Amino acid sequence: MSRKPVPAQPGDRSRIEVLFDRPQLLGQVFGHYDQNLVAIENRLGVYIAARGNKLQIEGEAEAAARARDVLTGLYNRIVQGQEIDAGTVEAVIAMSNEPTLEGIIRTDVSQPPPVMIRTRKKTIVPRSATQIRYMEALARDEIIFALGPAGTGKTYVAVAQAVQQLIAGSVDRLILSRPAVEAGEKLGFLPGDMREKVDPYLRPLYDALYDMLPTEQVERRMASGEIEIAPIAFMRGRTLANAFIILDEAQNTTPMQMKMFLTRFGENSRMVVCGDPRQVDLPDIGRSGLADAVARLEGVKGISMVRFGSKDVVRHPLVGAIVDAYEGSPD
Repeated sequence: MSRKPVPAQPGDRSRIEVLFDRPQLLGQVFGHYDQNLVAIENRLGVYIAARGNKLQIEGEAEAAARARDVLTGLYNRIVQGQEIDAGTVEAVIAMSNEPTLEGIIRTDVSQPPPVMIRTRKKTIVPRSATQIRYMEALARDEIIFALGPAGTGKTYVAVAQAVQQLIAGSVDRLILSRPAVEAGEKLGFLPGDMREKVDPYLRPLYDALYDMLPTEQVERRMASGEIEIAPIAFMRGRTLANAFIILDEAQNTTPMQMKMFLTRFGENSRMVVCGDPRQVDLPDIGRSGLADAVARLEGVKGISMVRFGSKDVVRHPLVGAIVDAYEGSPD
């Protein structure tokens, strides 16, 4: 990519200078071969020039101001010891465009996020304004419904919070569950014992766990029963006390399954229900259990509903565009 500035048009361009106290950190801000600067320039339509500890940003006034906030936010995160990768850069850029509504102050991307989750292997920081509200709800409420499209971090952040509470001793067990429903395919008979049959459906939960804990700890805690991964059918008849319970792909439950699952809730427990109401893989049996539960429980004290949209997708910018294309209009 050429990093030559676009010729300025009278009255519609701005030039902003930003000074940093610790120029030795700017290499991390810029990224390998200046890839972070290139991403900011491409996304915001600005030109960034570096001179020692000073950056000069040229572009349309609002875009230049956003670029300044993004660069300052990345710098401040590095000062606090956080790691910066391409996903972080994309997230901070996206968060810099959060609308300012009456009575609501836009997320200040120039500062590190107000909440974070620490696990054995990594620190999870919010990558969208909705993730900030989600993390706050996870720390505050007993039952949380996380609703929205793929790639918004619903399950991943919930697993991180669950691992943090397990490590801290706030709960005794971590229970991860998911309906064993095929996504538009008929896989037929699966060989092996019960665990081998259901493991393919639960693989995303394993992947998240191994991101949060060393492999040997995951295996040891699963062997001891501290971590349990099971299809929702295995929840019937149980009372889950002193546990952090996560139900993933909840849109593929029936209303009766959802009622059964929610009524397993016991003392000193926390429950997170994750799903995308628009991506139901159930056969034609009527209403999804997730949609039914949301309609019944909206507004109940102690239950939070956190809704994600395409703007909250943190996998890749194209995923958000794909979500918009399939859902018909942007959120």
